Amino acid sequence: MGLTKFIFWFEEIGKEHNDLVGKKSANLGVMTQMGMPVPLGFAISIDAYKRFIHETGVAEKIAGYVGSLSELKGERVARFEEISRDIRSMIENQPMPQSLKTEIASYYEQLCNRVGIPDVAVSVRSAGTASRPGMFETYLNIRGKDEVLDKVKKVWASAFTPRAIAFRVSKGIPVDGDMLGVAVPKMVNARAAGIGFTVDPVSGDSSKIVIEANWGLGEGVVSGAETVDRFVVDKPSLEIIERAVAKKLKQVVSKETGAVWEDIPPDMQPIPCLGDDEIKEVARLARILEQRLEQPQDMEWAIDPDFPFPHNVFLLQTRPAKVAVKKPESASDQLADRLVSGFKQIDLSEAKDKMKGIEFRF
Repeated sequence: MGLTKFIFWFEEIGKEHNDLVGKKSANLGVMTQMGMPVPLGFAISIDAYKRFIHETGVAEKIAGYVGSLSELKGERVARFEEISRDIRSMIENQPMPQSLKTEIASYYEQLCNRVGIPDVAVSVRSAGTASRPGMFETYLNIRGKDEVLDKVKKVWASAFTPRAIAFRVSKGIPVDGDMLGVAVPKMVNARAAGIGFTVDPVSGDSSKIVIEANWGLGEGVVSGAETVDRFVVDKPSLEIIERAVAKKLKQVVSKETGAVWEDIPPDMQPIPCLGDDEIKEVARLARILEQRLEQPQDMEWAIDPDFPFPHNVFLLQTRPAKVAVKKPESASDQLADRLVSGFKQIDLSEAKDKMKGIEFRF
């Protein structure tokens, strides 16, 4: 890869490019090169962020601000929120250099041409070199080059969320120690979505695949804010050996721009959001990922009703699975704990009410 290249199609990158584009983008590249069903998209490298902050002078501003900070260990949440607001405004309020704007916009326009959809909806997702679940932000169902450019800056700025700053301070990492790449895949028009583990995340049983799902977008599962359907599949045979269908009340759905929580229609609440063939296909893809990547996987997937089965199953992310045998909790409970632990407690039911009609982001 040339030294002056800042943006890459997923098919151009692999595991060896983790430090260039971030883990999320690198893993999407790995899956794409494996021939797995990954949405088309591109990765904006961490070097693009470095180029932005240096060409605009933001790097010097951040360095000066961070250098002026006193000892932060033991500070209250309000202090981290203040620092977050100050640094994020430096990034978000700074115009992007024209050359970088043109390059990002060109890739978005090419993506629109590749999928045959003008102003195609994409997600704009953070991609750091280290796994920091729940610390940085993702923007869903973004359309048009101007909105994409705006959300790229917001993702860059999300390296300085209050929780991310507090985490770095607690670990002795510099306040400005995280720099982000950005993954920009085509949005999947998800009828249902969720997570899959190729090892039971509670018991550590490697003979099972655990799948949790809800109607709508996968953020309705990852957030841990709602009850979800849970299926356990025998890994060797791909037979469904356990199923627990919940009464699902809320889902995350795409709007014209962004995504919001909505009530699930009453007739859909008590029925499984996946058919048996879809459960087995998700499990089959998960098993392939584990075999090819040679370790248990924690994956995200979605079902797109615009495609016939089995081409309606798309993989959105994968990473090595972590097993923590601490208490009898579900897979989504474990993810939710990772998202919110160590910073501040949030009343998720209250948060959902507040987010109605507002752009949904994680």
